[in-house]
Amino acid sequence: MPPDVTTDVAILGAGPVGCTLALLLRQQGRNVVLVDGRKDPNASLRPAFRPLALSHASRLILERAGAWRGLATTPITDIHVSQQGGFGRTRMSAGDAGVPALGYVLEYQGLLDALRALAEEKGIPLESGPAHAELTVHAEGISDESESKEYRQEAIVAMVTTRPAAMSTAWERFTPEGPLALLPLGGHYGLVWGTSPWRARELCDASDESFLAELSRAFGRRAGEFAAAGARNRMPLALRLRRRRTGERSVFVGNAAQTLHPVAGQGLNLGMRDAWDLAQVLRGAGDPGETRSLLRFAALRRFDATATVRVTDFLAGAFLGGDPMSRLVRGFGLTALDTCPPARRFFARRMIFGASALP
Repeated sequence: MPPDVTTDVAILGAGPVGCTLALLLRQQGRNVVLVDGRKDPNASLRPAFRPLALSHASRLILERAGAWRGLATTPITDIHVSQQGGFGRTRMSAGDAGVPALGYVLEYQGLLDALRALAEEKGIPLESGPAHAELTVHAEGISDESESKEYRQEAIVAMVTTRPAAMSTAWERFTPEGPLALLPLGGHYGLVWGTSPWRARELCDASDESFLAELSRAFGRRAGEFAAAGARNRMPLALRLRRRRTGERSVFVGNAAQTLHPVAGQGLNLGMRDAWDLAQVLRGAGDPGETRSLLRFAALRRFDATATVRVTDFLAGAFLGGDPMSRLVRGFGLTALDTCPPARRFFARRMIFGASALP
């Protein structure tokens, strides 16, 4: 090992993806350091309450990292998809995909706290300064070397309460202004509502009564009567992709490689698959920073990342607008998916596992 190298792998960014990767590599006997010294330029834009929808594949990854037990999660057994102002709907169930649950909802901070506590228990240091390593993994967020697409939308994030209480169905409602998702969490719903920036500001500034009335108008009463709303926050939505996943003794995963629109909840799940595949590529590798291994990882992730980006980007734009012909086409599409079990199974499993299932 060169004299300036102090560890096998330094992971820049101690979020869920970085911590999960650290735990997987620690299981292999790697010396790993987590580095979290960079100030997040978007920290002030991130809502205090952040609901996450982890796929069943992400559950398997967390289980194999030893981090699943003890997490406070709500399973998603069904997902109901519809559009405002038009016919057609699709309902996908865990049975369609052959899994016990399509996903699991939990709060971001709860997941992060559990992962960091486990990393500390496993002797993985968390540092604030630079660390010299054979391999540097960037998991700290997107860099300037990225392609970007602004959706000219913001997401309203809040906890909402309904009567009756939320159970295990997640709801995705496409409105002319953007997608609206309700994620069941501990008897309540985590709301993620995409809309125009001016509309997001208006809704966040509205009284609780007015906000719930607008939410009911956009969503309807499928999930029950909207009874209460917690603090509302908003954040801008954009697609950002790094041009290259690898550099000299460096690799990019999670939000450092791609930041997605939240529709269909694919961003974190894609990052977790990044962490899993990188850990498998490095298993048994003598030199973790070897160019051949990093290029193999980039090739392995290319199809999954590209397909997921394209699907989420398509969904983010395909349901916008309220002209009758577009609503008609979308309605036929939702109906066709709902009446074709093989198509529902294929779509559900691709949203869960990405381009290929875990072994």
